[in-house]
Amino acid sequence: MFQGNFSGVTEFNLAGLTDKPGLQLPLFLLFLGIYVVTVVGNLSMITLILFSSQLHTPMYYFLSSLSFIDLCQSIVIIPKMLVNFVAVKNIISYPECMTQFCFFATFTIAECHMLAVMAYDRYVAICKPLLYNAVMSYQVCSWMIFGVYIMAFVGATTQTVFMLKVHFCKANVINHYFCDLSPLLELSCSDTFINEVLALCFSVFNIFIPTLTILSSYIFIIASILRIKSTEGRSKAFSTCSSHISAVAIFFGSLAFMYLQPSSINSMDQRKVSSVFYTIVVPMLNPLIYSLRNKDVKVALNKFLERIFSCEQN
Repeated sequence: MFQGNFSGVTEFNLAGLTDKPGLQLPLFLLFLGIYVVTVVGNLSMITLILFSSQLHTPMYYFLSSLSFIDLCQSIVIIPKMLVNFVAVKNIISYPECMTQFCFFATFTIAECHMLAVMAYDRYVAICKPLLYNAVMSYQVCSWMIFGVYIMAFVGATTQTVFMLKVHFCKANVINHYFCDLSPLLELSCSDTFINEVLALCFSVFNIFIPTLTILSSYIFIIASILRIKSTEGRSKAFSTCSSHISAVAIFFGSLAFMYLQPSSINSMDQRKVSSVFYTIVVPMLNPLIYSLRNKDVKVALNKFLERIFSCEQN
């Protein structure tokens, strides 16, 4: 797979989040804590949904898939980032860099479309409740999840294949904490026009299309909620969407800030901060948002813990 690199560079040096020595240890401890919370939170969400029959609904199937994506994204990014805080030089080989880039792109694209699928699920649940079981059947949900991963795989693989055609010369310091598209292209000594056009097309497709789907879904959802006469009914309908809205706002906001601004306006330091949100903060927040603000998850968690404690006592 990595035979396409005909340049002299066999490894890269990741510059990391900051070069200030006084911040290395505090940032290491901060992101180590975030990593632990992310892994435990997403694994717990997946386990809870798997073993709680009351959560075996389309909404929570999608949520478990989102947790899996977040878990994988954090595993791809954070461990190598932590090394940078304690090592003099954070060296990553060319094959490792291309592999990290490919998996990073895969899970980022998958998260974009999974959030759109979850918005459509809420649209059907609120706007077409009588047809919900028929429209969102197990087969349909499975095909939707499968479609998300196929789009992510195709998009990430295409970008990686074209990245393998890029020639790198002597410069090998990536001004980032992971192998991202823009910092890699900045090191190129060959023409990157095709890569930039391809990246723009995929960025627009993977951000604009899901965003349009989400906005359209919520326009219909809000219209349906406003037609509900009782305050309690409105509150209940809105509560099923509030967690998803929070997750979407943080993820797509940081993603758009990162990829849809001209490089002349958006400095690399700003890109690093923006990247921290959608690669590290969002995977940590998602299980917290969906558990703390979701009554069904709280009830299922209490039952799950009671079942565990009763088994230990017996």
